[in-house]
Amino acid sequence: MGKTGAFISDDKRTDYFAAYRAAMADGPPPAAVLDVETSFGTTRVYRHGSGGAPLVLLHGLLAGAPMWASFWAKLSAEHTVYTLDILGEGGYSVQTEPMADHADRARCLDEVLAGLKLTGVHLVGASSGGWQAANYATRYRDRLATVTLIDPTTVTANFSFGALRYGLLLKLLPFDWMWRRFFRWAAGADVSGEPAIRLARATIGAYRPAVSFQTCLPEADLRAMDVPTLAIFSGRSAVHDSALAADRLRSWLPESEVEVWPELGHYLTAADRHRVADRLLRFVATRLPDHQA
Repeated sequence: MGKTGAFISDDKRTDYFAAYRAAMADGPPPAAVLDVETSFGTTRVYRHGSGGAPLVLLHGLLAGAPMWASFWAKLSAEHTVYTLDILGEGGYSVQTEPMADHADRARCLDEVLAGLKLTGVHLVGASSGGWQAANYATRYRDRLATVTLIDPTTVTANFSFGALRYGLLLKLLPFDWMWRRFFRWAAGADVSGEPAIRLARATIGAYRPAVSFQTCLPEADLRAMDVPTLAIFSGRSAVHDSALAADRLRSWLPESEVEVWPELGHYLTAADRHRVADRLLRFVATRLPDHQA
C-alpha cells in the first residue's frame, strides 16, 4: 500500500503553521477559504477577488499556497484567483489516499477544479508547480484557457547534476545551513529571508511528503498539448539547463511564447515578482474573449 503525506510530529506541525501564517501575511486575506474533497483527500484552496477569468496558482515544491501571497493583490484586481495547497506537500490539505503516479496527480488536480466548478482556467505553475501544470495540461485540456510555466522543472529537461547532488547531500546533511546554501545556489542570490523560502524550509523539517518523483513528460504528449502556453525560464537557473529546456519547448510547442530572462536565478517569483505578474497578466489578456474579438 502506498503512503500519504503527513506531519512528523505535533510540535513540528505547530512550528510549521507559525511559518505558514507569517508567509500568508505577505498578502491580503482571502475572500474565501475552501476545502475541496477529492479521491485522494481534501485540498485547501484560497480565493482572492470575485471577477474576471479564473487564475489557478500552483506553488513550487513544498512551498505551499503562501508562496503566491505577494501576487494576490495585483492578480485579483483583474481576476478571480484560486491558490492551492497541493495535496501531499503540506499546508492545510490533508491526504488520505496515496497517489501512485503522474496520472493520479493530474486526476487529483482535475477533481479540485471540478469541485470548484471552474472552466476557462488560466493555470499557472512555478518550478515543480510548472511541471504539475504541464502534467495536467497534457491529460486534461477541456478546462483550460492557457498555461503559464515559470522556470518549470523537468518538463523538457532533467534536473541538473548539481541539483541531484544537492538532493543527496540534503538527505545526508538535512541541516538548516545546508538548505540555506542550496537555496542561495539555486537562486543565484540569498533569498533565505523571503517568507515563501522560510516556509519551504519549515515544511522540509516538519512534513513527510508522499508524491511521485518528477520525471520529464513525453515529447509526444507535449507536442499534442493544444493549450496556449507561456513559458518563462531563468537564464541563471542552476537546477536545470534552462537554455535546453526553452529550446525544446519552442520546438515541441511552436505556437507557445517562450522567454529566457538571462539575469535571474531559479526563484523568479521571489526575485522579480512584479515583472512576473505583469507578464502573466499581459499574456492572459491576449487570450480573453474581448481581446480576441
